[in-house]
Amino acid sequence: MGYPLQEQYVSLLTDFGFKRVFGSEPNKQLLVDFLNTLLPAHHQIKQLSYKSTENLGNTQVDRKAIFDIYCQSENGDRFIVELQKAKQNFFKDRSVFYASFPIQEQALKGQWDFQLAPVYSIGILDFIFDDHKNEDTIIHTVELKNQACEVFYDKLKFIYVELPKFEKTLEQLESHQDKWLYLFRHLPDLEGHPRPFQDSVFLQLFEVAEIANFSRNEQDMYQNSLKYYRDMNNVIDTSRTDGVKEGLAKGRAEGRAEGTKETQLEIARSLLGELPVETISRATGLTIDEIERLMEDS
Repeated sequence: MGYPLQEQYVSLLTDFGFKRVFGSEPNKQLLVDFLNTLLPAHHQIKQLSYKSTENLGNTQVDRKAIFDIYCQSENGDRFIVELQKAKQNFFKDRSVFYASFPIQEQALKGQWDFQLAPVYSIGILDFIFDDHKNEDTIIHTVELKNQACEVFYDKLKFIYVELPKFEKTLEQLESHQDKWLYLFRHLPDLEGHPRPFQDSVFLQLFEVAEIANFSRNEQDMYQNSLKYYRDMNNVIDTSRTDGVKEGLAKGRAEGRAEGTKETQLEIARSLLGELPVETISRATGLTIDEIERLMEDS
């Protein structure tokens, strides 16, 4: 039995909270509403269906791809939606690799003209890219462009939301998108139904996210998910501090590199025996071989 939960609502940055709110059939209009704040006008979603990732891809390596949410709109557009807490090695490479699966999935047997439906890879990031840390831009939309910066192919888009950059207060919220980003960062801090969130979609969200409505088993699952999220935060914060101290002694570049690696190892050690190796690999950026060596050493 876990510790008593003081908050009224779950955190959307936990795996449990994210999937409860956005990943279940009865609540899919919440996902539609949120995604439409990120999508262009010509790709707005009216209805969507969730798709399974089982057997997605042709090889054993392909099938280790795990998406938080994979769904399809009524006109065939595909969407991968992922919540990402910690920086990973080759994170952008991983995004491109995963986006290839919804593309390959569209191949038809027999004669086929190669016409593809649009694919969106959407990352909700609880960190800031190193190469974006001096920019104010919160939402990055990446497309395939030519040397003149003209869009070469408009059916593959990557959208990254750097949540730590969103610093508006409750009183400063203006757009519908503002409100969603605020909830990602502050939902557990709220009580009741604050004035900016009187739309029906947010009232539905509050009902779905209210911890008092959970079964005992769901509360335990959420506590475990919250503990993992907080532990990861603590490890990352500690490692970042240690990395800075080492950087003063050994040089900033070396300290930053060692701090990042130690972060990955500490997170992996804390998850051994609790999550599958593939999931730990995904959460930390370590290879499966590195994690298996940790298991042998523990």
